[in-house]
Amino acid sequence: MEERRNLAAGASGVLLPPGAHAPAARPDPDAGPPGPDAIGASLHQILQLSRAFERQVGQALEVNATDLAAMEYLIQEEALTPGELSRRLNISTAATTLVIDRLVALGHAQRHPHASDRRKTVVVPAQESVTRAFQQLHPVIGGVAAVAQELSDDDREVIEAFLSRVIGVYRSSLDSPA
Repeated sequence: MEERRNLAAGASGVLLPPGAHAPAARPDPDAGPPGPDAIGASLHQILQLSRAFERQVGQALEVNATDLAAMEYLIQEEALTPGELSRRLNISTAATTLVIDRLVALGHAQRHPHASDRRKTVVVPAQESVTRAFQQLHPVIGGVAAVAQELSDDDREVIEAFLSRVIGVYRSSLDSPA
């Protein structure tokens, strides 16, 4: 017990004996998470807020996370076959049928015959639903755009390069086996 009282928290939150310094950041992925820093903490907070915002948009549109993801793909592409939507969502065709049925029942999407293959159908987002989604998204999209517009050219260049590298880290992690 006495030994514990003589320990102080280091920068990474690890308890250290008096006079000891926390070790330098280790690039070894098996070494555990690095200590907190302002950039990492901000990126983490953006991720958490983004998830919370997605939940809020889903609640406003009365859809679950999978249905919201489907709506996002439909809005981006304007029309997808159920098979294409299934591949993008990475769910079974049966599950995709349920997603489409829910979106159609809520008025968020419509089924139409495929333009060139009469055996197929395409799913398109309902315009009113697209408008509602953008009403929910506009404050964040507009706010981030306004903040970005205020950046100097030099700041913009640094931030774009940093974000590009962060995106690269995520992409390489998705491409490599765990």
